[in-house]
Parts: sequence; structure tokens; C-alpha cells
Amino acid sequence: MSYSVTVILLSGPISVGKTLLAENLMTGYRADHLRTSALIAASTRHNADRTDLQDVGMSPPFRGGDWLVQAVRERVEKRGASLVVVDAVRTREQVQALRQGLPACRIAHIHLLAKAVLLAERFTSRERAGDAELSWHQAMEAPAEAGTESLKSEADLVLDTTLLTPEDVTVRVVSYIRPHGRHKPNVDVLVGGQWGSEGKGNVAFYLAPEYDLLVRVGAPNAGHKVRNRKGEVYTHRQLPSGTQATTSLVLLGPGAVIDVNILLREIKDCGLSPERLTIDRRALIIETEDVKREVDLKKAIGSTGTGGGAAVARRIMERTQATTVRMAQDIPELASYIGDSAELFDRLQENESVFVEGTQGTGLSVLHGSFPHVTSRDTTVGTLLGEIGIAPQLVRHVISVFRTYPIRVGGQSGPMGREITWETVAERSGIQLEDLLRSERGSVSHNQRRVAEFSWSQLVTSTRLNGATDIALTFADYLDVRNRRACRFDQLAEETARFVDDIEMVARVPVSFVSVGFDGRGPIDRRQW
Repeated sequence: MSYSVTVILLSGPISVGKTLLAENLMTGYRADHLRTSALIAASTRHNADRTDLQDVGMSPPFRGGDWLVQAVRERVEKRGASLVVVDAVRTREQVQALRQGLPACRIAHIHLLAKAVLLAERFTSRERAGDAELSWHQAMEAPAEAGTESLKSEADLVLDTTLLTPEDVTVRVVSYIRPHGRHKPNVDVLVGGQWGSEGKGNVAFYLAPEYDLLVRVGAPNAGHKVRNRKGEVYTHRQLPSGTQATTSLVLLGPGAVIDVNILLREIKDCGLSPERLTIDRRALIIETEDVKREVDLKKAIGSTGTGGGAAVARRIMERTQATTVRMAQDIPELASYIGDSAELFDRLQENESVFVEGTQGTGLSVLHGSFPHVTSRDTTVGTLLGEIGIAPQLVRHVISVFRTYPIRVGGQSGPMGREITWETVAERSGIQLEDLLRSERGSVSHNQRRVAEFSWSQLVTSTRLNGATDIALTFADYLDVRNRRACRFDQLAEETARFVDDIEMVARVPVSFVSVGFDGRGPIDRRQW
């Protein structure tokens, strides 16, 4: 039987960590924290201390569990809670009432315990009103705590917290209530197959509404241009390209390298709230000095000079001076967005999916590209997953994006196979040369791009490096301008259809998407999933 609502019943002695566990489940896993002490206090007419609450809690109305059943139902029906933590149950009658009164819910009774000496130390060290005159042993002598020990035999899971951190306790409980949810493949990855500017943004914008979480890492040197449903053009340099296409959650992972001003501007433009956007606390901040250090790289290798590489180098070389390396958690303006990517992934439900958007292209990888004309990081799927914190076995599909005519940024940007001119592309496609020259400028550098013939050897290498399961072919209109009118695959020019067949034969991977123009309609969708 599959339950849509899980109710965790916590029991155990005073100071064992029940409330801290409940709070961790609330902040990390969107649990609804139902405090029985608060419900009991609300029934009294004065400011009750611990002794008062213990006495009231053992009175006939509260010793049983009907009031708890009603409270849980209200949380589920009125608030839509799917995970409720009852903090705490103290009698067998309460446990039995909750099990019998909530047949549609999964009930998980968790009992916490620890050594008495440790519990006494915790009780003494914490500051809580009404406890100043009590010792832990005195508090445990109250009738309300008399049945605590017996509840251990009733529990579904018993945890000794003596040697566990609060985080360890939370992980143990979550693994019990969600034994299989973390291992189901639910991640799709989009990656550039050439030297960047393959049109990933347009494909990402189209796919984004299908996912519950959009993720991006990388630095602001990669600009992803999209055209939204209103026909407006926007270039994302820090946020995922599908941010404006959906209301899904958004994450910048620990491998992100952030220009604070650029990011804040994008957050404002996209209207992102802290409830929707999470920035991993370990994401690296680009400083003014980093940008200055990359000035020479612009001429030497065609770098955009945005400081990302210098920031990464500084992060490595200045580990003995940690205070000079600022992370996202150190920026006051980002405080409300700061979180932990691992916790966010843990909160995802089993049926929720993740879309990861890579930046730049495989040919620019510092490991696999034509050094020194490369970027400051590896741009393949394996490293991309590591920068986010996603295990490879969670990946379902890897979509590798290729242009019909690959490009590199202008200037001394390195080899790119058989280079041609934009005049050649214009002559072959029927597109006006002026239109090509106007649109083919870097999203960040704004320099005129270089262009080359499609590289079949690069197709094979890139597909292998990324483990591509699907290919997205973009700029099909550069083969024939008439393709811009195509809404289906059978409407493409005959030469274009043959080109797609050749790609599938060489790469042994299906071409699942064909983009025929930069518009809000999105690519022709041919996938089989």
C-alpha cells in the first residue's frame, strides 16, 4: 500500500532531542511540527510551566489520543501536510489511538533514548523557562513521564542518541521513513557538445516546465539566451535558462561561481523569492581582483574575462587564508537564499524530477579541450554532477546539444576543425548575411563569433565523454532557411532530414530534438520518453 501522508510519533525521555529532531524534519524535509505541549498549553488559562503542563497532560481529556488524531487531521486537511511530526506521545493510549484513527496514513513511531548522565547534562545546560528550579531526575519523576520507558517496546524504530549528532539522528529517521526514495533515477542533464553557444538555453527553456527542480552551476562567463512566450529575449548568466518558463524550484549548486551583482539583477528580473531559489552556501564568490587578473586572458585565448577562473584558482591556492575566500554564505544580500543542496535533494519526493543545465561546451573542458584555449573547469557531465552533488546512478537522460555549424568566440580562441566564414553559411542557407553577423555575437563578450563545418569526430568524442542518451540538434535553419517554417520533422528540408539520419548513424544516439529557429515555440520534439 502506498501512503500519501506519513505521521511520525516521537517518544523518549526529556532532553533526548525529540524537539530538535522535529525541527530538523520541519526545516529540511517540509514536515509539519505538531507540538503536543503547545496544544495542551492552549487549553489552560494561564502561563503554565513544565509541572503544570505535565499535570494537565495526564488529565482524562489528554491521556487518550482522540485530540491528537483530530489535530493531525486538521494539519493534513487544512494545511495539506504530507509529513507530520507529533512531538511527543507519552502514553500507549495515544499511540494506539493514532494508529487506529488514521488508517490512511503511514504511522512511524520513533523512540529516542540516551544515557541518563548525558540527558541530565543537556537538561542543565539548556535555558528554558520553568526548568531553572528542576533537575532532570526531578522532571522525569512526574507522572507524565512515567510511561516513557514502556513506549520503547511499542516503537517501530528505537535510536540511542548517545553517540549520534542531531544530523545523524535526522538521517536515520529519514532513511527509515523513505527507504527507497533516494535511489530512483530522476535527474536529466543538458550539456553542450561543442564549444558553447549551442543553443542550450532555448532547449532548456522548452523542457523546464516538466521538472520540479532546475539546477545550474558554472560561472557568469556563459550566457544562455532564451525567448519567452511573450517573445522577449533574456540572457541568463547565473540562473537556469528555464527559470521564467515555470514556477519550479531553482538551485545554484556548490560548484557555482557567482558574480553577486549579476546574480542579484537576475533574481530581481525573474522575481525569485527565497521560497523558490536556493543558493548553496559553498558557492564561490568572484571578487573585483579576480576580474582584473583575467584581463590578459581576453587577448591570449579569447576568454570572456569575467573572473571565474581566477576565483577558482584563488579558492585552491589560498586555503591557508580562508578568510580571503568568500562563499555565498558570507554575502549579506544573499542571506535569505542560502541553503544546502544536499538537504534540498533529500526533501524531494520520490516522484519529483530534476533538470540540470550544463554551461559552455565539452570542447572547452580544461581536461578534454584544446589546451590552453579552454575554460577554467571540466564541462562534461561527470564533473557537472560532482559540482552539484548528484550521484551518477540517479541520471536518467543526458541530452547533448550540437549546432549544425559549431562556433567559438571571436579572437584567438583556439582550433575548431575546418573553419569557414559566415558568408559561406549565408550562401548555403539562404539567410541574409547581415542577419547572421548581427545574431552571431557572444552573449557575454559581444564579439563576432567564428564558425566551422560540423565535426563528426567531435560528435563521437563528445557523445562518449558525456554518455549521451539523446541529441538536440540546433540551428537547423542554418542548413536551410525554409526549415524555420517546419513544425514537424516531416516538414524539414530533405537535406536536413538526411543530416539528422547521419548524426544518428555516427553517434548511435537518437536525435530527439531539432531546433529550427530562435522563437518561443521550442524545438521539434521527437523523443521516445
